[in-house]
Amino acid sequence: MSTPSILVVGSSNTDMVVKTKALPGLGQTVLGGAFFMNSGGKGANQAVAAARLQGIANGQGKAAGPETEDTAHSKVTFITKLGTDIFGAQTKEQLIKEGIDPRYILADSTAPSGVALITVDEKGENSIVVAPGANAHLSADDIEAAHDAIEAAAIILVQLEIPLETVTTLVGRAVIHNKPVILNPAPARSLPDELLRQITILTPNEKEAELLTGIPVSDIASATAAANVLQKRGVQTVIITLGKNGALVHSDTTSIHLPAPPVDVLDTTAAGDVFNGALATALAENKSMREAAVFANYAAALSVTRLGAQSSAPTKAEVEAFMQARP
Repeated sequence: MSTPSILVVGSSNTDMVVKTKALPGLGQTVLGGAFFMNSGGKGANQAVAAARLQGIANGQGKAAGPETEDTAHSKVTFITKLGTDIFGAQTKEQLIKEGIDPRYILADSTAPSGVALITVDEKGENSIVVAPGANAHLSADDIEAAHDAIEAAAIILVQLEIPLETVTTLVGRAVIHNKPVILNPAPARSLPDELLRQITILTPNEKEAELLTGIPVSDIASATAAANVLQKRGVQTVIITLGKNGALVHSDTTSIHLPAPPVDVLDTTAAGDVFNGALATALAENKSMREAAVFANYAAALSVTRLGAQSSAPTKAEVEAFMQARP
């Protein structure tokens, strides 16, 4: 049986990360520790997670370059826009090595590649500022030009580090072609009901759910209340990710809290992205919503035991072994 195709649309960034004992307060300077650079961006993180969880990445695929047969028929396609700078070149090279189809990794000579400045404290919590650069230039026209990728996708995954007009165009095309859409509403922002009514699965975290509903999410009861509001606004299924407390899956037919396995947290950067990439992968493989969310929970939990964004994304074999070890 062939592996189903996943289309990810979104941002690519270069993450510049500093480890420190505590996150600085307003106007405060703190002395940090280790510094490292890593490929990131919510879109790229989710595309890499999906590729690894399909067994494409980390030497399991044969992606040798942008014109190879293997990359042209990769089962993860990524639509993004990079600058024509060293960060853009490095990002594209890395995505190709992960086995991701590079045909829609676009170049923009008028803007730099996106950059994220990340501080991570000793508890694994982080503070992030993003300079979007070329990500802000990924346009509705770029989406229209990628109609082949939309038509070929089993499922589509998108976030909000690109212009909302671009997201809206993508979702509209997906509806026309009857393709399910997962929207990860991050970074948090208000969204129109017209868009939410077209979303198959919405995956906010606690803060994003609060911004969208006005309900502070602090426990399962408040998460359920927020999910009810989002469902009344038109979303088919709401999955609120709750960090170490797992996830709430809420729809017309079910409302289930799925606890996360306990782990020693090193870095929470990109945990939500791994969750979404895993969710898309499992659903594309015709897993039930519950099975997909459980798989995503375990993948995200494993990712927080590692440093970095894309570097923390596990392979399918790693997640399956982790699930067997911690039922």
